[in-house]
Amino acid sequence: MLKKIAVRDLCLGMHLHSLEGAWLSHPFWKTKFVLDDPQDIVKVIQSGIEYCWIDVTKGQDVAGPAPSAAGPASVPRAEVALQAPAVTESAERPTAMGEEVKRAAALVSKSKQAVTALFSEARMGKALNAENCLPLVDEIASSVSRNPQALIGLARLKTHDDYTYMHSVAVCALMVSLAKQLHMDESQARSAGLAGLLHDIGKTFMPTEVLNKPGKLTDIEFDLI
Repeated sequence: MLKKIAVRDLCLGMHLHSLEGAWLSHPFWKTKFVLDDPQDIVKVIQSGIEYCWIDVTKGQDVAGPAPSAAGPASVPRAEVALQAPAVTESAERPTAMGEEVKRAAALVSKSKQAVTALFSEARMGKALNAENCLPLVDEIASSVSRNPQALIGLARLKTHDDYTYMHSVAVCALMVSLAKQLHMDESQARSAGLAGLLHDIGKTFMPTEVLNKPGKLTDIEFDLI
């Protein structure tokens, strides 16, 4: 059962289902997970989001007992979280090229299916839910962190038939890599990767005979593009 609560009432053990507000304003790559790190609560509070939804069938209810680390009952849970010692986000462990290529190959296959389905839905006029893309962007970012050459190299090995889809995956990986090189924070890296993944979405509305035309476009075709 879903329950709407104020973020100040969040506590460890709750299953965070979603956060109210624009998806780009929340501090996570994705939601729907159990809060087990005080710093995750800190991130929500510092984001300025006021309300969220929890799933009480998958985690702690707001009326349940506070975790043992919460301190005196008189101290609000949000304040306890803000008093928690800072935890450095764990970076992905670098891996050798050969090791990461195996993982990247599976991710490339999964990414192609996901992006193909995404573009197909857009072509049918369905509204695009960008937040649903974030778990894929997260996996691509993790692979880039472990070894940037593996995924980017595989994604560039595209055929004519899957050019648009694999190009989107490659650009997503390149954008995440660029964001990390520029020392952008997690939210900015996520936005950059998502932009890369979706940058060709407009192609879904183009007739394939125009989009794939090998020769020069006519004036009418160029205006359409």
